[in-house]
Amino acid sequence: MTTHTEFQNVAEDLEWRGALFDATPGAAHTLSTEKITCYNGFDPTASSLHIGNLVAIMGLVRLQQYGHTPVALVGGGTGMIGDPSGRSDERTLLSVTDIDYNVEAIRAQLEPFLDFNVKSNPAKVVNNADWLRTTDLLSFLRDVGKHFTVNTMMSRDSVKDRFSRDSGISFTEFSYQLLQAYDFLTLYDRDNVGFQAGGSDQWGNILGGVDLIRRIHGADYEGRPRAHGIAYPLVVNANGEKFGKSIGGAPTLDPKQTSPYKLYQFFLNVADVDAVPYVKLFTMLNQVQIGGLAESVVEEPHKRAAQKALAEEVTRTIHGQGGLDQAVKVTQAFFGGDISELSADQMEDVLEDSSVTEVTSEQLSGTGIRFSEIAVSAGAGKSSGDVKRTIDQGGMYLNGEQITDPGRTVGVSDLIEGRLMVIRRGRKTYSLVKIAK
Repeated sequence: MTTHTEFQNVAEDLEWRGALFDATPGAAHTLSTEKITCYNGFDPTASSLHIGNLVAIMGLVRLQQYGHTPVALVGGGTGMIGDPSGRSDERTLLSVTDIDYNVEAIRAQLEPFLDFNVKSNPAKVVNNADWLRTTDLLSFLRDVGKHFTVNTMMSRDSVKDRFSRDSGISFTEFSYQLLQAYDFLTLYDRDNVGFQAGGSDQWGNILGGVDLIRRIHGADYEGRPRAHGIAYPLVVNANGEKFGKSIGGAPTLDPKQTSPYKLYQFFLNVADVDAVPYVKLFTMLNQVQIGGLAESVVEEPHKRAAQKALAEEVTRTIHGQGGLDQAVKVTQAFFGGDISELSADQMEDVLEDSSVTEVTSEQLSGTGIRFSEIAVSAGAGKSSGDVKRTIDQGGMYLNGEQITDPGRTVGVSDLIEGRLMVIRRGRKTYSLVKIAK
């Protein structure tokens, strides 16, 4: 396991990285003097976490790197209710089958980040369905509900805004904060988990759990660890947009949903002003390394060294070295103009937002189609004359091959893996031609 020497404790590290929004009194001291166990909850209302979750995930990673024990709680129980935090309307309730599927998918997405095999402080993944789905309602209301006032619950940021809306908030989602507090109490009693971490939007719920433990166990905790909470900031970009919500939505951590190339490109294209803060938040690079990147952003911004380091580190962590190699290969191929070695899947991935024209196998069989004809159909030229002029200027390509004759026959043999072909006009304008299904 990697150790750190530039900071004495994880609290200092989090502070320097801009990753600490708030903490309960004494939390920083405890982190610097004791070995603790800390959990962070993840919501299984989708089959994949997204890059907005990276702040919390990297928080668990840093805790483990400093010798603390991280616990990732996947909410198979709370997912049946729905977290109202940051939402203006009610969630659509998922079936138990869908929730359980999402839980297992998210569990797999967390594995590349945390070390589950180290002997001293192995990471754990727990599912609150193990206790919430079997909890007796009357016992819960007597033992937990009596410690919460409606006044306090209504003041939480996670629900307060909903009271001013016509749609309001259901009792189901209003009760979510009790379940989250009960999670903390359960893990505290069962596994000696003394810390809960989460985003700043969860701060009120985190404090609810700390207070519940204090009320049930008393102020002195009878020799057990004092309950604490820490919160991470809401990350925004230079334009004030929530991190990951621009550029076509938040890339996910699921390789089946977001390819290595797309993840790599997302981070490669962040603004200069965001690059170094993101490197601090989302990578394990140290002060010296990040200091060098910060200098490069100022002195040689055209090299985009911080963006490249950020994209490489995050892509390697999530997709492995093989995924990073693939992302770099695809990037170099498209931006270098030579796509001849790419697979059909890679081309479709990169050109997902490009125009798509379908042809039949019959059209490509026999004598095939003239290039100028198929280029016009694909939107790569306004007319046959326009295509010819572009060819004469050396600006038309088929699957990376420069076209010199507008009458060149395009046939089945030009299909990549029998599925598609790519027409490029100039350096940046691509069109996909696919076989109709």
